Amino acid sequence: MSDAEPPEGARPGRGSAGGTVSAAWRILRALAHGLAGWCTIRLLFPRLAESQRHARVQAWSVRMLHILGIQLRVEGQPPPAGPVLLVANHLSWLDILVMHAARHCRFVAKSDVKHWPLIGPLATGAGTLYIERDKRRDALRVVHHMAESLRAGEVVAVFPEGTTGDGTRVLPFHANLFQAAISADAPVLPVALRYVDARTGEDSPGPLYLGDETLVASLWRTLRSPAIVAQVRYGQPQRANGRDRRRWAQDLRAAVEQLRR
Repeated sequence: MSDAEPPEGARPGRGSAGGTVSAAWRILRALAHGLAGWCTIRLLFPRLAESQRHARVQAWSVRMLHILGIQLRVEGQPPPAGPVLLVANHLSWLDILVMHAARHCRFVAKSDVKHWPLIGPLATGAGTLYIERDKRRDALRVVHHMAESLRAGEVVAVFPEGTTGDGTRVLPFHANLFQAAISADAPVLPVALRYVDARTGEDSPGPLYLGDETLVASLWRTLRSPAIVAQVRYGQPQRANGRDRRRWAQDLRAAVEQLRR
């Protein structure tokens, strides 16, 4: 297990009146850090090797969590290299940032993310593949690109629930994207995400991003919540071993559920 440095928000009063000023200040700092990341992607990334870009993305993500006052806790062994497909439960807009901080990976995300202010350009610069989840043909296109990335030795990550949950259980996994791992003969590594109150160890509702809630509202609630620890727990890699994608999806969901507990 490894813990990042104590977060700036891990102090009394985060949810108090004084905490409102502190939260507003953190938002300004996060915006500045986001703009710095955008400039790095536009100006510096074209001149960097792929490994250097990956290192920059991970370091940027670690720093952003620190600015937001969120501690990162990693349990288990992140994959040292690809090819491997990471599959995780989905709780929050924070999930991509948290997983990048734990280990850089190439995400598959819903196309909406591409249009989020500032976050979209940053996600695109980090190599995110976007999918129109309601279009079957687009899913086939993304599966093809995922398989290509896996064959090239990349670490790819997906949220196979297809939407965010409330953390009480892992939602059923959509099986389509697992075809990429089968086609590329790549292992799949289950990953469990959890956000907990740093003082009590209980699940924190702060980072949840559900229904029609806006990104701004969720961000503000996160910053006003008691200090949060983002837990990333890696399981053991699996190969298909003759399973079709639907059976494999069910087994991987069970593995993530077990890790989450």
